[in-house]
Amino acid sequence: MAALPFSTTCRHSNSPLHHNSKTSFIGFSQRNNIWQLFVITKSNSRRAIRKLCVKNVTSDKKQELEEPLNEQDTFNEFVPDSASIASSIKFHAEFTSPFSPEKFELNKAFFATAESVRDSLIINWNATNDYYERMNVKQAYYMSMEYLQGRALLNAIGNLQLSGPYAEALRKLGHNLEDVANKEPDAALGNGGLGRLASCFLDSLATLNYPAWGYGLRYKYGLFKQHITKDGQVEVAENWLEMGNPWEILKNDVSYPVKFYGEVISGPNGSKQWVGGENILAVAYDVPIPGYKTRTTINLRLWSTKVSPEEFDLQAYNSGDHAKAYAVMKNAEKICYVLYPGDESIDGKTLRLKQQYTLCSASLQDIFARFERRLGKRVNWDTLPDKVVVQMNDTHPTLCIPEIIRILVDVKGLSWEKAWNITKRTVAYTNHTILPEALEKWSLTLLQDLLPRHMEIIRKIDEELINEIISEYGIDDLDLFQQRLKKMRILENIELPNSVMELLSITEETPAVDPVKEIDVDDTDVKATEKEDGDDDDDYEVVEEEQEEDNEEPSVEEDTSNKIELKFKVDPKLPMMVRMANLCVVGGFSVNGVAEIHSKIVKEEVFDEFYKLWPEKFQNKTNGVTPRRWIRFCNPDLSKIITKWIGTEDWVTDLEKLAILRKFADNEDLQLEWIEAKRRNKIRVASFLKEKTGYVVNPNAMFDVQVKRIHEYKRQLLNILGIVYRYKKMKELSAEERKDMFVPRVCIFGGKAFATYVQAKRIVKFITDVGATINSDPEIGDLLKVVFVPDYNVSVAEMLIPGSELSQHISTAGMEASGTSNMKFAMNGCIVIGTLDGANVEIREEVGEDNFFLFGARAQEIVGLRKERVEGKFVPDPRFEEVKAYVRSGVFGPYNYEELMGSLEGNEGYGRADYFLVGKDFPSYLECQEEVDKAYHDQKRWTKMSILNTAGSFKFSSDRTIHEYARDIWRIEPVELA
Repeated sequence: MAALPFSTTCRHSNSPLHHNSKTSFIGFSQRNNIWQLFVITKSNSRRAIRKLCVKNVTSDKKQELEEPLNEQDTFNEFVPDSASIASSIKFHAEFTSPFSPEKFELNKAFFATAESVRDSLIINWNATNDYYERMNVKQAYYMSMEYLQGRALLNAIGNLQLSGPYAEALRKLGHNLEDVANKEPDAALGNGGLGRLASCFLDSLATLNYPAWGYGLRYKYGLFKQHITKDGQVEVAENWLEMGNPWEILKNDVSYPVKFYGEVISGPNGSKQWVGGENILAVAYDVPIPGYKTRTTINLRLWSTKVSPEEFDLQAYNSGDHAKAYAVMKNAEKICYVLYPGDESIDGKTLRLKQQYTLCSASLQDIFARFERRLGKRVNWDTLPDKVVVQMNDTHPTLCIPEIIRILVDVKGLSWEKAWNITKRTVAYTNHTILPEALEKWSLTLLQDLLPRHMEIIRKIDEELINEIISEYGIDDLDLFQQRLKKMRILENIELPNSVMELLSITEETPAVDPVKEIDVDDTDVKATEKEDGDDDDDYEVVEEEQEEDNEEPSVEEDTSNKIELKFKVDPKLPMMVRMANLCVVGGFSVNGVAEIHSKIVKEEVFDEFYKLWPEKFQNKTNGVTPRRWIRFCNPDLSKIITKWIGTEDWVTDLEKLAILRKFADNEDLQLEWIEAKRRNKIRVASFLKEKTGYVVNPNAMFDVQVKRIHEYKRQLLNILGIVYRYKKMKELSAEERKDMFVPRVCIFGGKAFATYVQAKRIVKFITDVGATINSDPEIGDLLKVVFVPDYNVSVAEMLIPGSELSQHISTAGMEASGTSNMKFAMNGCIVIGTLDGANVEIREEVGEDNFFLFGARAQEIVGLRKERVEGKFVPDPRFEEVKAYVRSGVFGPYNYEELMGSLEGNEGYGRADYFLVGKDFPSYLECQEEVDKAYHDQKRWTKMSILNTAGSFKFSSDRTIHEYARDIWRIEPVELA
């Protein structure tokens, strides 16, 4: 966060307080650039004096970079106790709360508590950013369209080591900390693993003291709030900002212009100017991100969009045309209304592209302003990569690449060559998917219309790429050259640049070797040939003259040109597209996958030609999750056990220490404590499920959980069909036989289906219908329950994961990049059933093959299996046919599931042929579930497996991942405040 450009001293006196208040007031003071928090508790009094002093560090003389930190630059230790915290909370309840003063209810208590915590965060936050400014450190900037933050209160006070004092303070004020924390809405800034990973990374960056910021958008209505009705999923707008957000700080003085449409004007010296069009403002909202047991507090800067009030058409409003009056304002504001707006329409596509460009443009302008400010008057743009690294979290921020070039060339006056070189050393790309539909492509027409200057730059980058391919491989083999371009070009189905066409034509016209044939002959043959040649000369000349006169045959040049154009022609039946993933690879200095198997697929399949050209760019960075939120804070019972048996709490920041638990895995005392902690967590989950769904479940049953975004490749359909088969077999047995054969299970689902993803919404409907039938079947009772938890989010995950015993990560092999929920479950002693996909491969390696339930086809088999399907060679297992027929029988209600079942049948066609291999893996899945039941019957064995899962999960800390990014990609060092 940039320091505010002013220095103030503010005093407020004679502030009226309630007559019975033991009030408290808070003040800030700064001495020698060091912030201190003073909380003063007053006895009963009729009035109190509040003093607030703020001094900005930029008003002081700037220290030289070489100047070492002296004793005055260190922080005075100040650990608030419960009394001072209670005073601070009361102050905020009276003076800063957005609620009426009469009552101190839970919502008001949450806001006052959060603002009290924020006071402490701001002190460290300002000091952190001031330190980065003075030291001019190299800084990483994480660009992500989403951050799935979850609730912040318990995480913040936990990182500040103030959980106990805050709990005690709230007890004094008549409230319970947990009840207060539950009033906080989840920040609706993300959807799934991509956003959750970004948030884990921020926590680790702060905890490990790495200089970094996050950039994103401030979505007013989030993705959507999910309601489950008799008709399935219903989407309504999120209301997370309805009461305000106590964690964010609006920065009215930090805003940047963002342009759309318009035209590009060329200057006499070749300069370009992008003019006209539609202009908006991106305004900064900052969110402090505290590290654990450190003063480092980094920044998440979120952009909101607006236009100047002058754009409001007062004349139209007064004349009654209200829609016209605020049309421009709404057009700007809607950019940040919803995460991932539906893109079926051209308006939806335009809005998504506007979101992506707003994130890139505003963030880069901000980064460049900070870079220039730190260097002062002598700005050397060649040093930008030495001070700035931009990490693109998937392809959504791809427009960073042409935007950097636009700013450097058009605004800063650099040459194309220099700007392109700087860009290629500044930007890095993380790939998160191999799904074709997720490797973003944008219509060239849309990009040309919305961002005309950027389209010029992208064409130039595409030309640079083609020239590099030619330089590396040559163009002797045009067929091979064409194949490479088909895979590697940024522009798809778009004509080759003129310079390349000319080069190809020249090459074709001028063969490298003289086409005259060489033969072995003796001297007499030579003489005879010479004579014959001499006789033929005249004939040759005559023929040539006749050919010129008739002009019937095309020239060599024309024939070559036609041949080249035919080979590289544009297909008018296909759309002209811009491939964003290819642009990321070309424009970035680093490309990483997020699990070992995923990175292998990225190198060998998705970007194989790029890997051959630039092998040094590619690397793996297996994902991780923060152990603070995902064990220490969400599972305190297990955390205490881990600390007790390891002998230290250092594991919270050094997760490798979890491996110590392996030597105690057979210890009966540990196993008893482990079982009891899991039982308490399951009781909490059972209470939560009753509150959210109305279903009553038995906490003594196995808790079997699959919670993640609803998608066909994640195969929630395989899970629920397995449950249907289990239910059918139960119904065919007597009550005694059922009890002997089956372990009681509570099967829990959660996740959102994208609003326009019809098949995913059918799966949600199917799960809820199956649950409604099974849960009301008196013959089955507690032996089997199926519960769909509505509106799955981080807070729901924090409740479910500690109480889970079996976790399903059953995606089609080779289709899940990594997954991070599998890591969270393993950390909490939950055993995984899954395919060899994503991070499952590495989890199985770390926890041990005997402690992981494996089934299904392998990634290298998938292409062959799909080919067999097309050829009609697939023979479905009788059990698979049996379960589909059972669904079609209507046992789960009147809804027509023909479309859903039909997608699993046939050999080819859109929405058919079981593309995700549910039928192929179904028998293997059923047999694996039988092994799960056997293992669960032996609770000693199961508990040992659970302990070994936690012990083996240490690799999957986001701390390890961030260390690797910092060392191998960003080249940044920790900067710890003194």
